[in-house]
Amino acid sequence: MIQRRMLSKEDEAAVGKDEQEVRREDQDRINKFSRLHQRETSLQEELRAKAKDKEDLEELSNELELADEEDKVPYKIGDTFVSLPVSEVQELLASSTEKIGQSVSTVEGKLSTTRDEMEQLKVQLYARFGKSINLET
Repeated sequence: MIQRRMLSKEDEAAVGKDEQEVRREDQDRINKFSRLHQRETSLQEELRAKAKDKEDLEELSNELELADEEDKVPYKIGDTFVSLPVSEVQELLASSTEKIGQSVSTVEGKLSTTRDEMEQLKVQLYARFGKSINLET
């Protein structure tokens, strides 16, 4: 059930007094904040995917430690599976895990930069508009 809340007389009177005119530069900041928020969301999704890939590779590497050294295991290269010795597959997995780790670090850096920019914009916009604007994500 939807509950509606009426403004009190004081809140209603205060609405007109607190309104600020939105200047072009304010609108540009609001638009930039929106773009940064979208970038943050996509970077978070990318980070989750890469972290899961890294976890899967580490788990696979742990499973291969139990395999016999003379065994050949299928390893996917592109769209093709190639039978390779366990030691070679472990080396390939280690390098893949390292690459994904570096990629995760890069995405984390981008995410940190994006969040810093968003915080700066929040400070500027809240200083200008106060309670009239909601930038909480």
